[in-house]
Amino acid sequence: MKDFRGKVAVITGAASGLGREFANTAAGLGMKLVLADVQAKALEHATEELLLGGAEVLSMVCDVSKGSHVQELADSAIARFGQVNLVFNNAGVGSGGLIWENSEQDWEWVLGVNLWGVIHGVRVFTRVMLECAARDGDFEGHIVNTASMAGLLTPPAMGVYNVSKHAVVALSETLYQDLRLVDAPIKASVLCPYFVPTGIAQSHRNRPDELAADERITPSQMAAQLLTEKAVESGKVTAADVARITFDAIRDGRFYIYSHPQALQAAEERFEAIVQGSQPADPYAATPQVTDMLRAGIKGRR
Repeated sequence: MKDFRGKVAVITGAASGLGREFANTAAGLGMKLVLADVQAKALEHATEELLLGGAEVLSMVCDVSKGSHVQELADSAIARFGQVNLVFNNAGVGSGGLIWENSEQDWEWVLGVNLWGVIHGVRVFTRVMLECAARDGDFEGHIVNTASMAGLLTPPAMGVYNVSKHAVVALSETLYQDLRLVDAPIKASVLCPYFVPTGIAQSHRNRPDELAADERITPSQMAAQLLTEKAVESGKVTAADVARITFDAIRDGRFYIYSHPQALQAAEERFEAIVQGSQPADPYAATPQVTDMLRAGIKGRR
């Protein structure tokens, strides 16, 4: 997809972070916007700013972990704009701690947003886009699923998040293969950002009451939280940079999208260990101070 003007973009997690920058970039390219987020006030603010800038916007409060919400989002997009061309399954939350210390509620919350949100987005919007293509012989579509470098690596004290993002990478690769199998006029990409200054380190603010943690925070969870906050805040690649990189990849039809290509060395070492059947590679081999920080944080709070 090279011509964006007049086309319709659906963005989940659109009120802040990467989603907000996807919206800003899409609006600048003349796209019509369908924005979704669980943060009602932040979504309202983003919508108002985009409308003032001249964009056509439909926004809805939407919990992507619920299939009915995503279906309603798709139905509303078609009712308002008549088609959907570009989908960013982008909503996500973060979580950390030693994997055996994560509660059932932790797993349900993170997998609900990070994985089921993408599952629902793919399941619902691919069908919608295929229907659009059946009506329009010139239709072009593209789906971008936000994973993470944690979808290619297995850093310690990030188990729930790692699992969710690995699943998104596998889902996205399969989507790519399935779309090719049926010669669909729809492309797919998976976005794997590294540490980018966004609000993901504070995503617990949006955790629903029914999935609230029923146990006290553990030392490993606190250490992982502090490490994530520090890493995210120190990131030099901005959310706006990632949006630019992503739209460039859409124009070029690229599947894998990276914000920090230099981090692929650790992924290469991981895959080499898999091929060789050796022990799992250390994702922090190039930055041992990160492991030291985690160990110190965990021991210091026990």
